[in-house]
Amino acid sequence: MNVDELVRDALRDQAEGQPPAGPGFADRVLTVRRRRRSRRLAAVAAAAAAVITVSVAVPRLDSGKQDVRPSGGIEQTGITAHPDQSPPRDMIAAGRVALAAYFTTKNVVQSADRAVSQRTYWLLNPKTKKYAKDDRWSYVAVAPGMTTAAVLERDLPVPRIGLLDLASGQVKRWVPVDRPVAGVEFSTDGRKLVATTYSDNPDRRVKIDGSEGWDAPFTESDRTGFHVIDVASGSSSWAGVEVGGGAHNPDVFLNSRQDFAFTRDGRLAWSGMPTEPGKKFYDLTGKEVQAPALERYRDWFVEAGLSPDGQLVAGQFAGRKWKTSSFVLDARTGKQREVRGQQLLAWVDDDSLVAWDIGPDGNEYHQRLVLVTIGSGKTTPLSDFRSPKDDTKGRWEPVFAVR
Repeated sequence: MNVDELVRDALRDQAEGQPPAGPGFADRVLTVRRRRRSRRLAAVAAAAAAVITVSVAVPRLDSGKQDVRPSGGIEQTGITAHPDQSPPRDMIAAGRVALAAYFTTKNVVQSADRAVSQRTYWLLNPKTKKYAKDDRWSYVAVAPGMTTAAVLERDLPVPRIGLLDLASGQVKRWVPVDRPVAGVEFSTDGRKLVATTYSDNPDRRVKIDGSEGWDAPFTESDRTGFHVIDVASGSSSWAGVEVGGGAHNPDVFLNSRQDFAFTRDGRLAWSGMPTEPGKKFYDLTGKEVQAPALERYRDWFVEAGLSPDGQLVAGQFAGRKWKTSSFVLDARTGKQREVRGQQLLAWVDDDSLVAWDIGPDGNEYHQRLVLVTIGSGKTTPLSDFRSPKDDTKGRWEPVFAVR
């Protein structure tokens, strides 16, 4: 059974009323096929989140007159949509967020038994409102305001972080780090960066058990910890974090890439994991602490996270009320509601989100970005459909930022 069949069966089971899968279900399907003999049950939950891609939900906004432009774009109060473009050429935005960048991936062979999954980015120019290819970077994180991006050069991990001016395409400043990094994320206010440190490239791919393709190393991670960097001054501190659960809990492990991010208030760093407990939180010295009250129901593979007011949390695939839908949870109680959208990507306001979703053909791999609203069964297309094929041309992944 191939990856498509595994994920298709999983989605179909849920859509027919099966109980919802546990945390990390989507991201664990691939691991099952990679090494079925080892930690079989733990791996099933971890590999499907990376495989199941979804349409973006559109927020509830005051509707104004629609201006259908020659390019096919639609501008509405708070919404800029291009339902005829995939990948997009012109800016897509809704409410407080915009598609700040997108990327495709391909495996680059380095030797007979090693390859690297390499990203190629298209970045939104804030002046032209168009996306332009920039293949210099292995990893990009866009700051709130969408004028600056943190960028990492090729050949991860790297000893410095670039602060890229998105209008000019020039790196305005390099921030050196004393331990090499392979992932970066901004805090909610854009004043800090958390940079995940690794001793080897987390995007490496290897041959496993005679498989024909390239796979991520199973249950192996070379993550060492994280830097906390003040963007204005470039000053930083490093915290070491142990990988896995140690000798007393050998079934706790990480994916090869398992980056850190800040909590909503920027006081803690946190990371997901493909086995229970599903995520861990740390103070900025690397000491493990309890989950903040409003983030205990958060899933690391659901990108939308907390709503702007902090009262709701975007959840996993549901498939109950509609064939493709997702849960939204009360951040304090965990009580679930259902909203349209195959996977929730970004909050537009306190009631609406951008999501991946499917079209009338019902193909769960043929998705477009949409706007969805809690309490409504309607979706508003933001992009055209991306290709159902797992290739480097039409299978693009979005990067959203607050504008």
